[in-house]
Order: sequence, then structure tokens, then C-alpha cells
Amino acid sequence: MFSDIEIAQNCKMLPITEVAKSLDIPADELECYGKYKAKISESFLKSVQSRPQGRLILVTAINPTPAGEGKTTTSVGLGQAMAKLGKKAIVALREPSMGPVFGIKGGAAGGGYSQVVPMEDINLHFTGDMHAITAANNLLCAMLDNHIQQGNELGIDGRTVTFKRCLDMNDRNLRRVMVGMGGKANGVPREDGFIITVASEVMAILCLARDLSDLKERLGRILVARNFKGEPVFAKDLGAVGAMAALLADAIKPNLVQTLEGSPAIMHGGPFANIAHGCNSLRATRLALHLADYCITEAGFGSDLGAEKFFDIKCRAGGLTPCAAVLVATVRALKYNGGVPKAELSKPNEEALRAGIVNLGAHIKNLQQFGIPVVVAINHFDTDTEGELDIIKNYCTDMGTSFALSEVFGKGGEGGIELAKRVCEAAGQSSDFRPLYPLDLSLKEKIEIIARKVYGADGVEYSAAADKNIKEIGSLADGLPVCMAKTQYSLSDNPSLLGRPTGFVIHVDTVTLSGGAGFVVVHTGNIMTMPGLPKQPSAVRIDISDDGKIQGLF
Repeated sequence: MFSDIEIAQNCKMLPITEVAKSLDIPADELECYGKYKAKISESFLKSVQSRPQGRLILVTAINPTPAGEGKTTTSVGLGQAMAKLGKKAIVALREPSMGPVFGIKGGAAGGGYSQVVPMEDINLHFTGDMHAITAANNLLCAMLDNHIQQGNELGIDGRTVTFKRCLDMNDRNLRRVMVGMGGKANGVPREDGFIITVASEVMAILCLARDLSDLKERLGRILVARNFKGEPVFAKDLGAVGAMAALLADAIKPNLVQTLEGSPAIMHGGPFANIAHGCNSLRATRLALHLADYCITEAGFGSDLGAEKFFDIKCRAGGLTPCAAVLVATVRALKYNGGVPKAELSKPNEEALRAGIVNLGAHIKNLQQFGIPVVVAINHFDTDTEGELDIIKNYCTDMGTSFALSEVFGKGGEGGIELAKRVCEAAGQSSDFRPLYPLDLSLKEKIEIIARKVYGADGVEYSAAADKNIKEIGSLADGLPVCMAKTQYSLSDNPSLLGRPTGFVIHVDTVTLSGGAGFVVVHTGNIMTMPGLPKQPSAVRIDISDDGKIQGLF
């Protein structure tokens, strides 16, 4: 049995120019990073905007469990299966963050025989997008503190600074820090902190910007602090926009790579879905829609997080209309939701499956209320029994959804043929896509709708700080969608409540404006914007041989 990285390293990749040729992208419209990855030029992106668009397929999942669901693996395998059926399809994915790569997840480019390659490059530095976003973010922070140090013409109240530095690494020690220590020459002391790069507003802006002009306009709207009069201070007031955009000039271009079977994949942007909006860039999705008959994209974590934000934030921002959704689940994960410990998930247990399948039902209902067809994809394991699979199949039939087994991890595209057929059928049906809430509602009304209709909560409770935040944001939040920051492990804001929790309320801790991104971030429960490393981080298993071969990545 080969590991993911061994499978990836043994595959024979096509030159990226050949992958581009299959999409009618001329070689001179590529900006190559070696033989197997490239950025697509700005001129080519502009040239395809008038072309008709293909069908948009979203891949999402149930709440993640320690057993794993395989959402990215399913997305990649579905793209490979579409190619085997003679369909012109592109997989549009997020770029991995090095935080989880070195933390608890390991690699994040699919798995088994359904991966995007070059796997090592993608999981590490790739084309430098994460570094560029980090640099642009921290440039703004440096210019803010320098402005305060150099006379503070804008009258910035250092106690009100909300914009934080970032780093693409899990590091709990940086959550709260003091800056400017050591005397007058080292700046004005104030409390600060770091967030992980993929949770930053700059990441969200890059992923939602239409072009460089829109990028600059959005960067200018970043709220960094308030002055001593209580008035907002934006990035444009500090004169930071031009330099930030210059750092992001290459990062805004989508990246072209390939699957293990040589079908095209576009990877661009990487916001987390539990603390950010969880979708790849709008530019990459639009490009894929113009180049193929099917664009297969994913949103992070479950339907309660990534999918809801995909529909209510990304689709609104880009005028996108999804045709179908694929909901990934496993027998093992549903048994976990039914109370089975991780160590016993391989044992047959139909009773626990029936108890935990309500989690699947909640996610089906979440997707159906957006008005699009749903296909449930069961990521198949050898330990699944026919009886257990029949329970899920019958449950899906009762819920009015299609059902397909997916064996793409072990068989690649060939293992996703049934799923691809079901998805094509669903995408061909009429859909009545609609966002969950109108934008002209009050901020609290929008939060309430998400809490009740998506999470199944009885209501929402606000801390004193959250109420103060909402009052301070005031009219700046008018007409903006909501980006909920919530645990991914439960439909509630309590990670220990599995299955289909009832009788709970959502606790809102703080509320912040991401004016450049174009949404309001609502922090619930104990959600962290800077994760920490586990007791045994994945980093301890990663190494490189004397001949330059990376090992242990996944």
C-alpha cells in the first residue's frame, strides 16, 4: 500500500503546456513555475470573459470527524471521472495552508489515486501566493504602526486597532502579543496579535476581487482602526493600497496544475471555512466556467460553513448560479456521529449508523433549501457492509436525493464513474438557486436566519462586546452578507454536540467588519483565528532525503 506522497511521486506528469493545450490556452499565455505548474496570464483571463459558461458543481460534506470524509479527494476523482466519460471538466480548488500541513492534517491536495500534482510543491510554497498575501497584510500593519510612531496625523487610537498581523503557520504563542516594546525608538507600545494567513481579510479580498482595479478598491476599504473621535480609519487613509497591490500582482493570477490522470485543475486562494469564507478564488471559478462544460469546485468543511458561505457570499459577489451540489459522507463518519469511538468505526454497527445518519439529513436539508439538486457521495471503505450502504441509500431516496458510491481514492477516475453520471444528471435538471436571506435585512436578522435555518438553533445570544461591535460598525454593515466563524465539528457552536443537535443557542462573542472583502465576520463559541499545533504535529514526520526527495508529507 503506497502513501499519498509515494503515489504522487510515482506518477508521470504531463508538461503543464500540454495540460494548457487541452484547454486551448496558448503556451505564451502561461507564466511557468518549472515544468508542472503555471500561472495564467491576465491577458488570457480577459480574453475569455465573453465566452459562454459551463455548469457549476459544488462539492461539500457533512461535519468533519476524526474518521475523515475525503471531500478534496472526491472533488479530484470526480474531475478525473468526468474526463473518462468524455466530459470537458475542470477542478477548481483552494491552495493548502502550511498551518494544517505541518499541524494535524498533513497534505491537502486530495488522496490516494485522486490527487493534484505536483503534490509536494502544492502543499508547501507552490507559486508563492500565501507568502505574497502575508507580506501585503503585514506591510499594512507596519505602515499603521509607523504612522502612529511618526506623529499620528490621523489621530489613530491604538486601543482600537482591529487589523492584525498574519502568518501561514499554526502558532498559538502569537495569538496575543505586545508590540513596540523597548523604548521610543522601537515604536509605540500596544497590544496586538497574529491570525493565520488564510483567515486574513487580504486572503478574502484576493479570492473575491474581479481584477487588479477591484483588488485595489477592496484593499482601500479595509478598516484598520478608529481615531480618537471614534471615526473609522481605512487602509486607503494610510496610503498603503498601491504597495499592497504591487505585492499581490502575481498572486491574483490563477494557478494551473493537473490531476494524477492529467486532467486540468486550477488552484487559487485558500481561505479557511471555519473562520473565513472557505472558497477558492472567484477569478479561478469564472475562468474554469469559461473553459469547460463543468467546473467542479469545493467549499471547506460542511454545508453549515463552506457551502452556506459559497452560496451567500461567493455566488452573490460573482453572480454565480450553481447547478448541483455533491455532499460527501462516509459510513464511518456517520457511525461516529451515532456515538461510536474512532477505534471501533471499522466494525459493522447499523444501529449507530441509524442514530448518526441524522447529521447527513441535516446537511441534505441545508443544501436543498438553496434550491439546487443534491447528490450524496459515499466515500467507500472496504469495511463498509452492504447492509450499512443500503441504509444510507434508502435514507437518501426518502430525502429526495441521488446517491452514488465513490471509490476514487483507490481507483482514481474509474472509481468515480457512477458518481460522475449522477452529477451530470443532477446538473441537467432545472434548479431554482436562491441565497438564504436578502441583503437588506439587519445584521442580527441575517445572523438569526443562518443560526435557525442552517444550524438548527433555537436562537442567538450576544455578548456585551458583540452588541458593542455591532453598534460601532453601524451603517458600514448595511447590505453586506454575513461570514460566520464557527466550529466545523458540530452544527452548533459546541464541537462536542454531534449528530443533529437540538435545544441550543448560538453564542456570538465578537463581530468585525471586513469591508474590503465585503462581509461582516461573526465569531461564535471559542473559535480561534490562529490555530495551535497538536501534541504530535505532522511536521515531525516530514523530512527530505539527500537527493532532494520529500518524505512523510502525507
